[in-house]
Amino acid sequence: MPSNRVVRVRTRQDGVAANLLRDGIEAVREELGVTPDFPPDVEEAAARAAAAPRLPELDRTDLPFVTIDPEGSMDLDQALHIERAGDGYVVHYAIADLHAFSTPGDPVDEESRRRGETLYGADSKIPLHPKVISEDAGSLLPDQVRPALLWTIRVDADGEGTDVHVERALVRSRRRLTYAEAQAAIDGGSADEVLVLLSEVGRLRLAREAARGGVSLPLPEQEIDIDGDHWRLELRRQLPVEEWNAQISLLTGMAAASLMVYGRVGLLRTLPPPDPRDVQRLHRTARALGIEWPAEQLYPDFIRSLDPDQPHHAAMVVACTRLLRGSGYAAFDGEVPAQPLHAALAAEYAHVTAPLRRLGDRYAGEVCLALCAGTEVPGWVRERLPELPGILQASGQRAGRYQRAVVDLVEAGVLAPRVGEVFAGVVVDVDDDDPRKGDVTVDAVAVEARVTASSDLPLGTDVRVRLVAADVATRRVAFDLVED
Repeated sequence: MPSNRVVRVRTRQDGVAANLLRDGIEAVREELGVTPDFPPDVEEAAARAAAAPRLPELDRTDLPFVTIDPEGSMDLDQALHIERAGDGYVVHYAIADLHAFSTPGDPVDEESRRRGETLYGADSKIPLHPKVISEDAGSLLPDQVRPALLWTIRVDADGEGTDVHVERALVRSRRRLTYAEAQAAIDGGSADEVLVLLSEVGRLRLAREAARGGVSLPLPEQEIDIDGDHWRLELRRQLPVEEWNAQISLLTGMAAASLMVYGRVGLLRTLPPPDPRDVQRLHRTARALGIEWPAEQLYPDFIRSLDPDQPHHAAMVVACTRLLRGSGYAAFDGEVPAQPLHAALAAEYAHVTAPLRRLGDRYAGEVCLALCAGTEVPGWVRERLPELPGILQASGQRAGRYQRAVVDLVEAGVLAPRVGEVFAGVVVDVDDDDPRKGDVTVDAVAVEARVTASSDLPLGTDVRVRLVAADVATRRVAFDLVED
């Protein structure tokens, strides 16, 4: 199966290709039984709530927040402000407050429990909440006063969080930036203080991640241009500001987890430590690829040393995804889970920064609010905690199927006119049970797909492959190894 990938539409012009994409995505929705449309009673309840939200008394609209998101995003969960405090920092992180728009047991709440999370694929989206909330009244859009959960986190000069508090407050974002705009401002020297400080804190947090033994995989995104009869894909590496911005979310999630573990109630995002046999297998893969991996070097440090622009290293990055499987959720009330850690972060961690898009974030946020206020966790939260891991695991699997199906659809559309052509590629994965089958990356068309050979595939090797199938209807792409 191809590795984790995300497809984003960069440009779109109406024509045959755009219609094929729309039709293909509609077929995916029918197969999975999902729809962007909400029942009338849910839309009506959402409209009523959006017109009369519950607003907190605390007003922090004095803080000049900004949002940084992919271009075109409307469901803005997070707004950021950072200021210096002595030789450290104070991070203010405003998170959309769903409590303002939903009451336990109302139609909006019940539908969100059924959906679990927003599904994304290309420019297609199956939202968790009606757009009147998620892209309007509840979204932290610029120049709009919004109810939020305001996280205040003190960070020392080394990037370590030292104190955290969360409370409800009114906030107002001043600007909505894309990642490209934020990066250009930082690189060009025109960035205001919040972006300058984001780069400082982001770098410090990445250093702290390395010191903890945490790791993230540098997997690229695919971007698609749709014009007339043609689709074109390109791979895009993450910008540094995306990593720094993600570190603020991770900082908040780890602070939330520490609150919940100390309070002995909450919802953690967990990942078990990698199986030693998988690590040993990766050592063998590194040897096969000709990549030096000293025996004393821990796998997070090894992964950080990889350069995915090099073909052999790209194959190694894909192989390392094996170590990050098995994530889940652990709900607890009175007894902390026996395995509370997220192994990739080497820390306890919770999802709290995307409640417009993930169901569990709302509940974890409510727990943290109560713990910081010294009040009882709401009964409706405690009652539903036990069922959340199952709901979130199922919705995560559905989201993965949706995303993979859309990726497969787009890749088939890109390659459909080119069946029979020969391409240069790199074998990035080989099946355990049949080494004649695996995955190949073809940079010329930014596609990763299945490849078959008559003998064992040469992992990490430059190869020539022939496209033997690219069917939009079945979303199947397949290559055969060209063997001399």
